Amino acid sequence: MSHIALYRKYRPKTFEEVIGQDHITKTLQNQIENNQIGHAYLFTGSRGTGKTSIAKIFAKSVNCLSPVHGSACGKCENCIRLEQENDINIIEIDAASNNKVDDIREIRDKVKFMPVGAKYKVYIIDEVHMLSDSAFNALLKTLEEPPSYVIFVLATTEVHKLPQTILSRCVRFDFRLVSTELLCKHLSKVFDKENIKYDDESLKIIAAAGEGSVRDTLSIADSIASYCQNNITKEKTLSVLGTTDHALVVNFFDKIQDKDVGGVLALIDQIEKEGKNLAVFAKDLSKHSRNLLVCKSCKNANEILNLTDDLLAMYQTQAEKFEEKDLIRYMQVFSSAESELRYTLSVRLLLETTCLTAMLGLDVKKN
Repeated sequence: MSHIALYRKYRPKTFEEVIGQDHITKTLQNQIENNQIGHAYLFTGSRGTGKTSIAKIFAKSVNCLSPVHGSACGKCENCIRLEQENDINIIEIDAASNNKVDDIREIRDKVKFMPVGAKYKVYIIDEVHMLSDSAFNALLKTLEEPPSYVIFVLATTEVHKLPQTILSRCVRFDFRLVSTELLCKHLSKVFDKENIKYDDESLKIIAAAGEGSVRDTLSIADSIASYCQNNITKEKTLSVLGTTDHALVVNFFDKIQDKDVGGVLALIDQIEKEGKNLAVFAKDLSKHSRNLLVCKSCKNANEILNLTDDLLAMYQTQAEKFEEKDLIRYMQVFSSAESELRYTLSVRLLLETTCLTAMLGLDVKKN
């Protein structure tokens, strides 16, 4: 049997399986239980946070013959039929490739037809912000007063591009980025089911690399598991991601604190010889500056950072050596350098200049 990507294999099929979006799933379950279902919903948020998955779960749940606490039972005739990708009662539309006015007119013509063997016909329009102005105008009337058996779910990562006339006709739900802690728990469950060996440090590195996106996290985990042949270690994880070992970044900041110009240049040389992406290294430096600032200024630092005890102790010790204003300056300098490094022809020279400028507190004006 061909390999199924982890993000597809472990896509949630019930509200209970969704992670990090309790404020949305609970509201939708309550609406279904109390028969207070709206006619148009807007799901907005970063990629990989569950917008399309929850839209599909919602579509099945509103049509379930015996919903359990507002969630599809998964056993009734409707649930089994709606599991099929080509069911005519759940219509998925990619607005990125179907964004013309004629595409929306086709929807408007078809909504008049009753659902077949179900209570509701659900239209899921993904990346809805890609619709043209004329397409939005065509959608407007149908969205405002659809037939009682039609529900629209609009999903977008760029809600600011939607006309106010569309926004005002939808019940809006804002999806949040998933915390590193929740992603770690989810990863551990997936790895256990897949019989993949791992350590806690690797989990946290992978979860952090996912940056709050469940799909991105599982995609990263998939590639790392393949590289490590289902025996994931910290060293191999860092190698695949191109990120820098925590100990090396801590050592680098010690050199900055000591104003050791030679030591900084030597470490940059070492990082380049190891084949690390210098733009990624700049991102690591910016992130480390932020982590030190959190350790220095927050009482509940590890609730924010979610580090191992040894690593937290290392960060807290180093944070005491720096002033808050310097850490803020490092965050600004290194985050700016990250984007510049992607396009410059002299990557190493720019990184060296950036690090020495930040270390010595110089004000280098750009032309």
